[in-house]
Amino acid sequence: MNKLQAMEVFVQVVDAGGFTRAAETLKLPKATVSTLIQALETSLAATLLNRTTRRVSVTAEGAAYYERCVRILADVRDADDSLFHTRLRPSGRLRVDAPTGLANDVLVPALPDFLARYPEIQLELGCSDRQVDLVEEGVDCAIRGGRRLADSNLVARRIGTMHYATCASPGYLQKHGRPLHPHDLVQHRCINYFSVRSGRAFDWYFARGGEQLQFALPSQMALSDSHAYTAAGAAGLGIVQMARFLMAAMIDDGRLLPVLEDWTNEPLPIHVVYPQNRHLPAKVRVFVDWAAALFAAHPTLR
Repeated sequence: MNKLQAMEVFVQVVDAGGFTRAAETLKLPKATVSTLIQALETSLAATLLNRTTRRVSVTAEGAAYYERCVRILADVRDADDSLFHTRLRPSGRLRVDAPTGLANDVLVPALPDFLARYPEIQLELGCSDRQVDLVEEGVDCAIRGGRRLADSNLVARRIGTMHYATCASPGYLQKHGRPLHPHDLVQHRCINYFSVRSGRAFDWYFARGGEQLQFALPSQMALSDSHAYTAAGAAGLGIVQMARFLMAAMIDDGRLLPVLEDWTNEPLPIHVVYPQNRHLPAKVRVFVDWAAALFAAHPTLR
């Protein structure tokens, strides 16, 4: 027996004054209405209704139970209405984590649109190049770049692609010359980018035609922050390899110049990840959809 349905049927029988009218209102067979009331009375070990051939009346116990059922059903309707309202107008604290570069250059400039759409969401945006533990740190979702996602317990939705470029400042190239092949980089000053989590410098990648190269380079300097890294390149400290969107403004105004342009780097997929949840909270769902649309419209990240 569905207890909630039985309560609804009981209240309707009392309100209608009989089984026939209640069945018509509920669009149920009269036999079903009668069976549900009998099952409810059996489960309660109480007689809720007095039945005669002419009319149905509520017993004293039934009257007390009726009042409680009315309140319970009203609470259920309020809960349903509240959930429906939340879906239409997502609300509450939303904790998001994103790499510094993506946060500063892509997310933050677009956030006025998101916050205007969802004024009842309180956004907390963590910005770092450290990979957070979403469950342990209470983060609702995160934006991550990478070919492999280490945590298989997360749901991942691909929202974009990072394209890479190798660049140096005009001053550096004037002083040290321009590399013509990736292997020439061992004769140059190259700046490494390292992982905060592992402390290891990332390899340099190059591809041309069917040839692919991946190797580590010696470096006098390494940085773990993407903006500091590109700034070091613009300052003439050495050659850098970084996501093109982070260097686009510097390339446009001439502070950085691409080198080895006939060699490309395999694009890196960007995902938004969140813990597996049977019912994805509305505030997370709308942010994921908004981020996907934002990246799809970005000229260098789609």
